[in-house]
Amino acid sequence: MKDGLSFGRGILWTLVWFGFMLLYTAIDVAILRTAAPNCGKYLNLISIISCMIVFIYLLTKKNNFKIRLLEGISVRGILLAAGCSVLFYFLLDKGLDPVFESFFPESEENYQEILKSLSEAPIASFIQVCILAPIIEEILMRGFLLDGFAKSYGTQIALIASSLLFALLHFNMVQTLSAFICGMVLGVLYLHTGSIFCCILAHMGYNLISWLMMLGNIF
Repeated sequence: MKDGLSFGRGILWTLVWFGFMLLYTAIDVAILRTAAPNCGKYLNLISIISCMIVFIYLLTKKNNFKIRLLEGISVRGILLAAGCSVLFYFLLDKGLDPVFESFFPESEENYQEILKSLSEAPIASFIQVCILAPIIEEILMRGFLLDGFAKSYGTQIALIASSLLFALLHFNMVQTLSAFICGMVLGVLYLHTGSIFCCILAHMGYNLISWLMMLGNIF
């Protein structure tokens, strides 16, 4: 993707991934939960991974986009990624999220239902939340959108635009507001390190901390 990326094309590919998200969610709700209640969570992982593979194939082929996963990795970048994970937890989970929840109680109730559903299959939820989601979201949001927008519109506009699209991928206001802040920080991390891997690591680390805290609160 040498020539940059237009906003319209960036929004289009965000919607394409959103469509895949709706697809695997619909398969889970309409088929897997009733047809295979005992192993539906794990079959859902197969569905998610299949959607990810097809989406990444389309994204790379249709946009001449190469995923430079191992480019820019450094010890300093890894340490910064770890620091971002801890920062997100204290800034959001312990700081801003309770404030957002007080303004959007219905969104908080929906979010708690999602957490309860995830806790019913901790291994499957770990793979989905702590591994798969960070990989696909960072490839799309930082590797594709932020990098492409930066070539067309400059880093500041690219940072805001990619963070907004990242926020809109989340399903309620509490998550959306937090995701925008995460998107800004992860975008700065990417611009500073040039490493998708470091962004994935920071995203994985934060989700892992939140996942562990979720299990601790439930059990």
